[in-house]
Amino acid sequence: MKPETIENIISVKNLKKSYHDGVEATTALAGVTFDVRKGEFVAIMGPSGSGKSTLLHLLGLLDSPTSGTYHFNGKNTTTFSGDQLADLRNRELGFVFQAFNLLARTSVLENVKLPLIYSENIPESEWNARATKAIEAVGLGHRINHDQSELSGGERQRVAIARALVTDPEIIFADEPTGNLDSKSGKNVMSILQGLNEKEGKTIILITHETATAEHAERIIRLLDGEIETDTKVRNRLGADAEYVK
Repeated sequence: MKPETIENIISVKNLKKSYHDGVEATTALAGVTFDVRKGEFVAIMGPSGSGKSTLLHLLGLLDSPTSGTYHFNGKNTTTFSGDQLADLRNRELGFVFQAFNLLARTSVLENVKLPLIYSENIPESEWNARATKAIEAVGLGHRINHDQSELSGGERQRVAIARALVTDPEIIFADEPTGNLDSKSGKNVMSILQGLNEKEGKTIILITHETATAEHAERIIRLLDGEIETDTKVRNRLGADAEYVK
């Protein structure tokens, strides 16, 4: 059981994002405020155009807000330089995307090692051991030397999770991680994410349009037209059928 904590890893206040095309501005986020505790599993939902992808990009330090503040572990990231943001992103954040984003014609091991190339804190002598541990954590030790093209969609997503884990980040952002998968593979992926949250204490931010996927989280934030429509606890949290592989 993960330890109880009330410390916030994320605090955003009146976060806004607008895009300009040279003629007019389009508001993607109209001002959102919320906190995420360390070790919490939060799902963000909303229809197309609601702002959920924009919010993910801001929380993942892949984009900068137009206004408002974003504190990560008590540090105001909106004051950081580009290099500081990149360093924080590489050290503390892990990403899992719907499209997997794996390198073509490359083995599972080499794909998972990729983030370590950009990490200045982890010596190259540790890369293989770290990558192997992450691959085994998602149950793919027997596929470690296989080319990613030889894997099923579910296995590729598990490789993507291993890649997100390899730097031991504080938080994992999962953007529609089951969107390209069949139901069985999707449940397996959600089982792994739940295990990382419940047994390893990882903070998970999940973006999804699927209610059944969102209900694996502890809490659901629903966006509408760039604003928070509801922010509620999940009363009957779902468990995945597949067993978490340690």
